This record gives sequence, C-alpha cells and structure tokens, in this order.
Amino acid sequence: MTALWFETVLLSDGWASDVRLTLDGGRIATVEAGVAPQAGDARGAIALPGMANLHSHAFQRAMAGLAEARSPAGEDFWSWREVMYHFVERLTPDDVEAIAAQAFAEMLEAGFTRVGEFHYLHNASDGGAYADPAEMSWRIVAAAQTAGLSLTLLPVFYAHGGFGGAPLGARQRRFELDVDRFAALVTEVRARGVEAGVAPHSLRAVTPDELATILPLAVQGPIHIHVAEQTAEVEGCLAWSGARPVQWLLDHADVDRRWCLVHATHMDASETARLAASGAVAGLCPITEANLGDGLFPATAFLGAGGAFGVGSDSNVRIDLTEELRLFEYGQRLMGRSRGVVGSGAELFKSALAGGARALGQDTPSLAVGAVADIVELEAGHPSLSGRAGDALLDGWVFSGGQAAVRRVWTGGALQVDGGRHVRGEAIADRYRRVLRDILAR
Repeated sequence: MTALWFETVLLSDGWASDVRLTLDGGRIATVEAGVAPQAGDARGAIALPGMANLHSHAFQRAMAGLAEARSPAGEDFWSWREVMYHFVERLTPDDVEAIAAQAFAEMLEAGFTRVGEFHYLHNASDGGAYADPAEMSWRIVAAAQTAGLSLTLLPVFYAHGGFGGAPLGARQRRFELDVDRFAALVTEVRARGVEAGVAPHSLRAVTPDELATILPLAVQGPIHIHVAEQTAEVEGCLAWSGARPVQWLLDHADVDRRWCLVHATHMDASETARLAASGAVAGLCPITEANLGDGLFPATAFLGAGGAFGVGSDSNVRIDLTEELRLFEYGQRLMGRSRGVVGSGAELFKSALAGGARALGQDTPSLAVGAVADIVELEAGHPSLSGRAGDALLDGWVFSGGQAAVRRVWTGGALQVDGGRHVRGEAIADRYRRVLRDILAR
C-alpha cells in the first residue's frame, strides 16, 4: 500500500486541505482530509484527478512540423491530408509502436492519464492484411503499456473514400476494413482485455447500411465519429443526402450519451441544439482544429443548451492539455470579441474532465475511495500558482502555468511522471528519434 499526502486536493465535492490518500491495487483505498502526513508518506502540493484525452491519432505525432510549408496554390485540410497519406505509406509496425509510445509519454507529462486512440492504420503499406490482422492494434496497446497511459482503443471502420460508398483511393488502402474484418478486430481486442469502443471514421467512409451493422458492436461502449470538420464535408453531405452531416446522423442513428462527435465544427442552430440535447459529447481538438484551419465550434449555443464537451490532441502536432483548454476559450473570445465565454480555467477543466470521461465510457475521474488512482500533481512553487488557492489554482494553471507546472503524474497508482518528465522518457525518446530519422530517410 502506498500513501500520498498533499497540501491541497480537488475532491469531488470541492477543495480540501492536508489530504492523505492511501493507494492499494491501483485504486484509492482511503481519503482523509485535515490530517498531518505520516512517516513514509510521499508528500506533494496540489493534486487533481487525471484528464482523458478523448481523441488521438498517435502516429501523426511524427508528422509534427512536416506539413507547414506554404505553396502558391494555398494550403488547407485537404492538402495536409495528402501529406499525411504520403507519410503513412512509410510506417512499419515497429515505427508505429515507437511513435505512439512517445506521444503517450508526452500526454502523461501534460496531465492526461487516459487516451481514446482513434485507430485506423490497420493494414500493411500495400493495403494487404498482416499475418495477424490486429498487428497494429497490438502495437498501440504495447505503446500504452510502455508509457503507462490508460487506453480506450477505438478501432476505426473505414471502407470508402467519399459519401455514398465511393471507392477508396490507393493511399487509403492501409485504413480499409470490411464489416466482417472490423467485427473480428473489435472482438479480438476485447477478448484480450483491452477496453474498446467502435469508431466509424466519418460519414464519408461508411454507408448507411454499414453504419447500422457496426453500431451494435459497441454494446454499451463508446461510439466515436469525425463529423462536420470542414465546410467541404458539409457541402458533400448535402449533395449526397440533402442533409447536413450532424443532421443526418441525428436523424438516422440513435445518438446518445455513448457517442462522441469529434469536431462537429460546422453546425447550424438546429443541429447544435439537437446535439446538445442528445447527451453526446462534442470532442474538441482546438490545437489541431487551428492548425488545420477547420474553424471554430459554436460553443456559446451548444453549452447554453446544456451540451457536454471534452478535449483531445488529435493530430498531436502539439500535446498540451492546458493549451487545448486555453485555445478553446481564446477562439471563442476572438469570435465574439468578449472574455470568459466558455468559462474560467476551473470551469474549463471540470467540464472537460466530465465530458472526456463520458466520451470514453468512464466515470468522471475523482480522488475518492474506490476510484482508479489517476492523479496529477501541480508544482505549488510555479510562479503562476503562487499565492493562490482553490479554483484560482486551476485558473493560473490553464491560462498561464501550462505544462511546466505539472510535477508528478500517477496512473493506476504507479508513478509515471516525476519532476515534470516521464520516468522512462529518455529511453522512449531515444527509440523515437532513431525511428524518425529512419522514416525520414526512406
């Protein structure tokens, strides 16, 4: 049994001082507030529950900075996608495992303790299946184990290259699964004890009949889908079906609290209100959405209607929990030319904490008896946190302190980050650097 003592802790019912936690079997066994530390206790300053990163494509971490060149024709999401297709052609299973481990270690250093990995890189570079069709899934699982990051695997169904069942392009063959292969993959990963949901890639990549067939595979688990990220997607959906993407989904699927609609950037007023009422989580990825020029989510109307949101690192061009929250708020400020649109740092953190957990089929993280011991400790001596207490600590962390204020992180009671660095970070980074040099030389 491990004992941790903190000066201040964010509990489910608010902040408490002088809190002693005992951990047993990866969970919190006892919580005592207003007590002195005991001999042998590991002492800390500010403790928070760990956050879920609800949307990641881990392999894209290795692309960071490689798609930022300008061209006379201009750059947008679709030109970025072509760079991604070219990059992914070169990746082996060993490469993917090394890249994912690096991304997952950086997530922990940022204060994320669980990831929803939206995993669509299934096949070999020629589009054929590996000898073990789940080879790439096992590499993601292994990377999460190496980093010590809790994983919800979201195997992606990707069968088409456009609305109405258009055929895949040659560069999309690495992503392709038919219904039977997809069902077998979901069954296999769950049989080995991996927490898994289902993820139809987008309405561009799945036909209505296929969508209806794969959704029951979720059982009561999470269902994630990219939707309405780009205006061209909205236009394409209208041309195909006469409906906007979110409208079509709400009309044709039983969208409820199990669902996470990733991005949902371009919605009209009716779609926004209906999505909020459904209980589904809006999966927002502000850093990636800014990087790709996607647009800004209609937060005021969505949250005003009671909608829930969480955040993800998506393309992993930069992995920083507080920057995702800060950029979400700042984008809304720029759009509305006002301040405090979504809320304070504390409101942003607490809302994303609940929404991210819901999106991954988890209870809202808490430092309570029986809860998984996923804990983030902030450095009280960081200048942006000095002299503050309660929610003001979260305001200082989100809007100023950032990742530099993260001191230690535990997942399942195991220490993964100490002094702001992953405890196995150098070995993970050394492997990543070797792999990346090799990839870029191919």
